[in-house]
Amino acid sequence: MIPLVWTTHSRFKMREHGLSESRVKRVINSPERVEEGIAEGTVAVMKSAGTIKHPYEIWVMVSKESASKKIVSAWKYPGKTKPGEPLPREIVWELRAALTY
Repeated sequence: MIPLVWTTHSRFKMREHGLSESRVKRVINSPERVEEGIAEGTVAVMKSAGTIKHPYEIWVMVSKESASKKIVSAWKYPGKTKPGEPLPREIVWELRAALTY
């Protein structure tokens, strides 16, 4: 099994959105959708959650390095997105700002 490396940004976002390590691992191990990440060399994986009345998606951005998988970010998106739909600008700005550190 490839070890996971958690960035400070991902830990902060998990705490902000109320996501546990086990929930993020579950999204990585069995995603409903996999898309190209906005950062170079990353992949974004998604799993639906919530109720019929209040659905949301859990997204995790992963960078696969040679010996490990780096969890770059994790967040909840309220509602449903369509496959291939770009991320909202606020999330893109926030992720780019975190990746420039």
